[in-house]
Amino acid sequence: MKKPASLRAVEWLNFFLADVQTGLGPFLAAYLAASGWNPGRVGFALTFGGLVTVAMQTPAGAVVDAVHRKRALLAISLAVLVGGAFLLMGPLTVFSVYGAQVLIGGAAPFLAPTVAAITLGIVGAKGFDKQFGRNQAFNSAGNVVAALLIAYVSYTFGYRTIFVVAALLAVPAAISIFAVDPKQIDYERSRGAGNEKTEGLGALLKDRALLFFLAAAFLFHLSNAAMLPQLGELLAHGNPKAAAPFMSACIIVTQIVITISAAWIGRRAAAGRKPLLLVGFGVLPIRGVLYTLTHATGALIAIQILDGVANTIFVVVSILVIADLTRGTGRFNLAGGALATMVGIGAALSATVGGQIIQRAGFSASFLGLAAIAVLAFALLWLAVPETSVPLRGAEI
Repeated sequence: MKKPASLRAVEWLNFFLADVQTGLGPFLAAYLAASGWNPGRVGFALTFGGLVTVAMQTPAGAVVDAVHRKRALLAISLAVLVGGAFLLMGPLTVFSVYGAQVLIGGAAPFLAPTVAAITLGIVGAKGFDKQFGRNQAFNSAGNVVAALLIAYVSYTFGYRTIFVVAALLAVPAAISIFAVDPKQIDYERSRGAGNEKTEGLGALLKDRALLFFLAAAFLFHLSNAAMLPQLGELLAHGNPKAAAPFMSACIIVTQIVITISAAWIGRRAAAGRKPLLLVGFGVLPIRGVLYTLTHATGALIAIQILDGVANTIFVVVSILVIADLTRGTGRFNLAGGALATMVGIGAALSATVGGQIIQRAGFSASFLGLAAIAVLAFALLWLAVPETSVPLRGAEI
């Protein structure tokens, strides 16, 4: 059966949005440092942008639920991102850098939820598993292509061109947005609504399965987020020049694993969410322990395959769990925003927790401490979060 043109447009939209966000995210620290900002100022700027993003995640989900014109919301968010890129192309003042962080940090929380809502609105709950997996495969492929392209242009033409590339890549992203037929996006389906009246926030707060899953997601990222940066920090002490290429290799390995496996995970998740999640959560403590056993470059890059497995499963299946738990409530995107908030808080605290352990007991103790947090996340998922997948009985919601 031929895929509808709107779904092909959504897939390429994921690809090009990843390109734009890669250009405005991971490389910003290097750009600021190369422009003479000291590490403290860089850290404050990045932390500020992260706080803006975390603060906006849950409200953004509520807005996505409420807005009927999903394409327009996505286009506006993309335009705001480009505005941040333009600010960074000019002289780097406190105003331009922090202004760009407000724009980028404020727009980013609308992108993924709106794309997920459009996808759900087109395919419905019955087809969401498979299509969302494909979306993530395209997203990760975009991350890989953007990382390679930006590495080349920044090396050849300087760091400032990163933001020119990001702005230019917004053009095919915008074309993809308007290639989606708005008539195919069902508003009620796009927010997970059923025939019943939309539930309020209080009803979600009483859902124990949802609350326990959000707590498990928080612990997962509290453990996960600091592992790779901490490994790069460890290697930089012995060989600073090798650290950056090593980090790039690790990131690319992770994204390739996601690109290859995300679509399969989406299909496989139809048979059950929890077994997949247990695998994803279970490899995280193993990864933390393995980092203490070897510092050989080849072995460490190979260990990143586990990072790819864990992240593929979490990125794909966590949204499917949210869709399950909010089916019929009309609060799919609000709950998705709450998930993103917990992920953001966990990731932000991870570096602090890991750094404190390093100062007191060294790198190996930090990896083992983060692995212990991962064990807690696994235990909470296993004991407190039920299987959320339910038979759809042939009906789309």
